[in-house]
Amino acid sequence: MIALIQRVTQAQVSVDNQVVGKIGNGLLVLLGVEQGDTREQADKLLNKVLAYRVFSDEQGKMNLNVQQAGGALLVVSQFTLAADTSKGLRPNFSGAGKPDMARELYDYFCVQSAEKIETATGEFAAHMQISLTNDGPVTFWLNVLPQ
Repeated sequence: MIALIQRVTQAQVSVDNQVVGKIGNGLLVLLGVEQGDTREQADKLLNKVLAYRVFSDEQGKMNLNVQQAGGALLVVSQFTLAADTSKGLRPNFSGAGKPDMARELYDYFCVQSAEKIETATGEFAAHMQISLTNDGPVTFWLNVLPQ
């Protein structure tokens, strides 16, 4: 399971020109589900996202996590993160989670997130447009491997 996180001052996701999710200060989380991913991995990844210290403290050092910074999450399903790009000029999606399993884990991640922090979401499997102001820019690729 993969999360590409971006520290943002604002972010929103739209479907058919309608905003379906929007946050101010916080993290845009692009979530990729791979074959074999589990709820246990989703829990670990969410805990890592919430604890990851990417916000500045009073001295300007990245010592605060999103909750300490008073931020929110915008979680968007992003199956292309699971692409194998090691060969050729076309991504191979054979390692991406199958749609039913990926939807279940995406929904699970979002529900668990909403229990801990303000969370907005995209729409699974929809064609979405995301706009954001990346603060820094600060972007990290996080993953949790199976045990």
